[in-house]
Amino acid sequence: MKVYNKLVRDKIPEIIAKDNRNPITTILNDNDYLIELNKKIQEEIKEYLESEDVEELADIVEVIYGILDVKNISIDEFESIRKEKVQKRGAFKEKIFLEKVLEDGK
Repeated sequence: MKVYNKLVRDKIPEIIAKDNRNPITTILNDNDYLIELNKKIQEEIKEYLESEDVEELADIVEVIYGILDVKNISIDEFESIRKEKVQKRGAFKEKIFLEKVLEDGK
């Protein structure tokens, strides 16, 4: 028996069962779900940083969609928030690396 104790994609229990194994699962309440989504995004970011695999970015986005869902924020609303932030502060397209800020002209 292997213990996972982590949030998994919806079809994972079905995939495990098709492999003649018995997944033991729990359906989380919204509070616990958000806690596990926050853990999951850290896991997925770590996996991306280690591999730089684009598929890991897809996993990160899926977790973000889950967080938005539990917070009752539509993808369109989120996209508006993102665009507003780009308009106010810019994006990351110009590859600017801020080295330091001199105070009082020093």
